[in-house]
Amino acid sequence: MKNKRALLTMGVAVLLGIAAVVLASLWLLRQPGNASSRIVVASGDISRGQRLSPDMLRLVDWPAATTPKDAFKDSLKLSDRVLKANILKGEPLTETKLAPPGTLGGLSALISEGKRAITVRVNDVIGVAGFALPGNYVDVIVHTERDPDEHAKQARNGLHISKIVLERILVLAVAQEVGRDETKPKVVNAVTLEVTPEQAESLDLARGVGSLSLALRNQVDPGSPQTAGATKASLLDQLAAAAAAPVTPAPAKSAPPPARPKAGARAAPRSAPVVVAHARRDCVSVLNGVTTSQECF
Repeated sequence: MKNKRALLTMGVAVLLGIAAVVLASLWLLRQPGNASSRIVVASGDISRGQRLSPDMLRLVDWPAATTPKDAFKDSLKLSDRVLKANILKGEPLTETKLAPPGTLGGLSALISEGKRAITVRVNDVIGVAGFALPGNYVDVIVHTERDPDEHAKQARNGLHISKIVLERILVLAVAQEVGRDETKPKVVNAVTLEVTPEQAESLDLARGVGSLSLALRNQVDPGSPQTAGATKASLLDQLAAAAAAPVTPAPAKSAPPPARPKAGARAAPRSAPVVVAHARRDCVSVLNGVTTSQECF
């Protein structure tokens, strides 16, 4: 009887232990830190504008807590899709980094909806010494000559003007390359910009009426300063104002007062008056009675 009770107790204890292990395992599997899923990542660095192929992708285990919402779990769904952003090795593929399905590869896949691509000719100066790379933002400056009015005819300095006509324009490509190497600049002869249709018209007009320059700007600077443009007259006025600025003369140094002789010190001897010597003459004493006189010749 006692043996049956002991065996029954041992059996119940074993069952409770097994149930505790199962429940603990289920609880641990449900924790976000340990849960994982398999998603598609890049097997190497991929430049934007390229068409994806199976050898560029692979499946890896990814923590569920940090898995992107639009990540892909099947690499077959990415067949022939085109990237519109650069992807690094091991980075998950998401829908936001892909061009719409059916898009052909190349520059057209990089153009945002409602935008256009337009190319401008540049040199090493206009292209900011080669630092205007794909993915950067630039401002477009035009230097032209205003239509003369009555006032401008009298003041020719007011005709020439340099003005920023487009701000925060995305550089899509330099020459025929849409990728970029951030380690060094590259001097090219053409830069392709992403603009709206209205901006494309303004840029084409500016290219026809004057010379263009690009001003490289900070990637995260959304500011849009309002400028009146620089004219020859305003530039010369600024230089003239700087040249005409009054200069405060240095105070003249007064002559030091004569030093007073110290107490107990001897005064410097005064120089004796200079006596001018006269030419020597012959003198004769004349005796007249009791008086004597002297006559000189």
